[in-house]
Amino acid sequence: MNSVIQKANRIIIKVGSSLVTNDGRGLDHAAIARWAAQIAGLRALGKQVVLVSSGAIAEGMLRLGFEQRPTDIHELQACAAVGQMGLAQIYETSFRAHQLGTAQVLLTHADLADRERYLNARSTLTTLLRLGVVPIINENDTVVTDEIKFGDNDTLGALVANLIEADALIILTDQQGLYSADPRKDPSAVLIQHGRAGDAALEAMAGGAGSSLGRGGMLTKILAAKRAAKSGAHTVIAYGREHDVLARLASGEAIGTELAAQTGHLTARKQWMADHLHTAGQVVLDAGAVQKLTGEGKSLLPIGVVEVQGEFGRGAVITCVNETGAPVARGLSNYTSAETRRIMRKPSSEIEAILGFVEGKELIHRDNLVLV
Repeated sequence: MNSVIQKANRIIIKVGSSLVTNDGRGLDHAAIARWAAQIAGLRALGKQVVLVSSGAIAEGMLRLGFEQRPTDIHELQACAAVGQMGLAQIYETSFRAHQLGTAQVLLTHADLADRERYLNARSTLTTLLRLGVVPIINENDTVVTDEIKFGDNDTLGALVANLIEADALIILTDQQGLYSADPRKDPSAVLIQHGRAGDAALEAMAGGAGSSLGRGGMLTKILAAKRAAKSGAHTVIAYGREHDVLARLASGEAIGTELAAQTGHLTARKQWMADHLHTAGQVVLDAGAVQKLTGEGKSLLPIGVVEVQGEFGRGAVITCVNETGAPVARGLSNYTSAETRRIMRKPSSEIEAILGFVEGKELIHRDNLVLV
C-alpha cells in the first residue's frame, strides 16, 4: 500500500521539539538542513508545503539557562520570545540554500476562533503558497494563556490542515509511529502501519505523555489525525530521523503509521465551526433532539433543549451536548443565551409570543451546524 503522501498536493509537516533541538541540546542545524532539502524536493514535485515547527521554548530555555521546562507561564513566554528568534533564523538560512523563501506565522486559538481573523489567516497562508513561499508556523507562545493555547503543535498542525484544506498531515516525531503497546515496556509491541483516523481503539493504544521538552504525546498525534480527518486530510506519523523520510514518503513508500481519513472536505464555514477548541457556551439536548441531529440531519429546534450553560450572543459558536455531557455538534446560534433560556422546551410557533420577534424557527439551522 503506497503512502498517501505520493498523491497529496498540499501537505502540512509538523516537527516536534525533541527533533528540532536534538533532545534539548540546541537547535539541530544539520537535521533542519536535511528537512529543508527534502521539502525543496517536494516543492520540485509540485507539492505545496507548510511547516509547523515546535522548538522555540526549548531553544529559549537553552539560551536563558533553564535546565528544566519552566512551569510559570511568563517564563515560558520569555523562553518562546528568545527562542523564536533563533528558530526563524535557522529556517530562513536553511531554505535560502535551496532558493526558497520562508515566512514566520505565529497563531493562537483566538486567531482561528474569530471568523474574520480565521479568514485572514487562511488568505495569508494560501497567498504565501501561491507565491512559492514556505510558511513556518508555530503557536504564539509569547502571548498565549491557558485559555487560548492550542495545547500542542500536533493539534496546531491539524488545525492548519483544516484551515487551508490540506490533503495530508505528516507528523515527524522521535518514535517510529504508533505501536500496539509501549515498546519500551512491552517487547511484543508491534508497529501499527495502517489505520483509520478517529478509530477509538487507536486512541486507547496511544496514551502516555510526551517528552520533557514538548507537551504532546502519541495520544495528541492520534487525536490530531482525527481532527485533520474532519476536512479529509490523511495523516502519517513517522520517525523524524529516518533517512530521507519526506522524500521516501513522497515517492510512495509507506513509513511509520498511516491514518486514513474516511470523509471528504467539509465546507470552509463548517470547518471553522468544527475547529473551535473553546466555544462560548453549550446547550444540553434531549434524546429526541440528538436523534434529529445525528440520525436525520435536521436543524436544532428550541424544544429539544433542556439546559443552557454559559453566556453567548447571537451568531456565537456553541456546543451541543447530550444529557450525559458528550459533545454532539457545534453551530451558530440564532439566539442569545438569555433568549434561549426563555424559549427552550417550547415549540417554535411560540417564539414570537415569548420574545416579541423571530430570528428563525431553529436555534441552530442545519446549514450552520456540524457534527463532532
